Amino acid sequence: MHKLATLTTLTALSLGAFQGAAATELQVSTWAGPNHGVNTIVWPTWASWVEEATEGRVTVNVVHDMGPPGAQMELIADGVADVTWLFHGLMPGRFELTKLPELPTFEDFPSEHASVAYWRTHKEYFAEAGEHRGVEVIGLGVHGPGTLFLDESIDSLDDLDGKRVRIGGGVMADISNALALTGVALPPAGTYEAATQGVVDGAMLTLEGLKSFRLAEVLPYTVQMPGGFYRGSFSLVINPDTWASLSEEDREAIESVSGERLSRLFGYMMDVVDVRGIEFAEQQGNTFIELPAEEVDRFQQMAAELPGKWKAEAEQKGVDGEAARAYFLEQLEAVGEEEGLAADEVIDPEA
Repeated sequence: MHKLATLTTLTALSLGAFQGAAATELQVSTWAGPNHGVNTIVWPTWASWVEEATEGRVTVNVVHDMGPPGAQMELIADGVADVTWLFHGLMPGRFELTKLPELPTFEDFPSEHASVAYWRTHKEYFAEAGEHRGVEVIGLGVHGPGTLFLDESIDSLDDLDGKRVRIGGGVMADISNALALTGVALPPAGTYEAATQGVVDGAMLTLEGLKSFRLAEVLPYTVQMPGGFYRGSFSLVINPDTWASLSEEDREAIESVSGERLSRLFGYMMDVVDVRGIEFAEQQGNTFIELPAEEVDRFQQMAAELPGKWKAEAEQKGVDGEAARAYFLEQLEAVGEEEGLAADEVIDPEA
């Protein structure tokens, strides 16, 4: 009996030690389709980085369709999942500082550069403002040039008057109003069906949407603007309790592959999938429309008040908007001189 009790105790101790050494699995909630670049490139790459950095103590499991895009912040704050990615425009009224990288610049630059500059600006100016209260920010992202997909061709901005166009939020909504569009609030994944059924005449989305959301099949005309009509702002966040439950060693390890590095990865992904979106649209025989110079000038005038409006909103949040925007543009130029991610550093099934 003594030997049995001893054996039972040793077995229990061994099992407890084994369980204590078991890996922590982070549950990632993702809301785009399985073929979207965030799911084929960003999460698999970050998962491999995390597992390697923590020597296998922390792993990542991606779960689809836990909730709609606009509910992701709540899912993480409530602990339903550990990690997700947010599009700030879907939560109007809460996020204002995040509109900075969305403002039209009329300059072409990679999303990778914009995402890194955005992360640095966030750390320098925005983090203390508390817009992400309830979650911990582990990365930020900026999508590529926002474009306008239509079911009919146009010759001028006047032709857009009254057209029903899918919009998300953020600066995109401001641009929609400036162009006299009738904005229809829809998640990206719902745009294909809405266009097929004639609910919308077009959509404001990124070039990657031509492929990832199959919009090239139903909206064959793409209107482009130098630098994009707008950009889009994202964050990648983790539940604070989950973050606190990790050992200091593992938090430091995850930080080493998150923050600026994860932001760079998100931007890298957006650059890659934009190119693939264009290629897919060209295969479908789509038409890409470049408006005349005078129409570009007209749009610049329409958008001219947006930076000042944003700066005023930033001031209300206790942030020096003038300094923050100058810093963002300064960092955008600086990142252009730095070495970016190489293809062999990421997981990409289509590469």
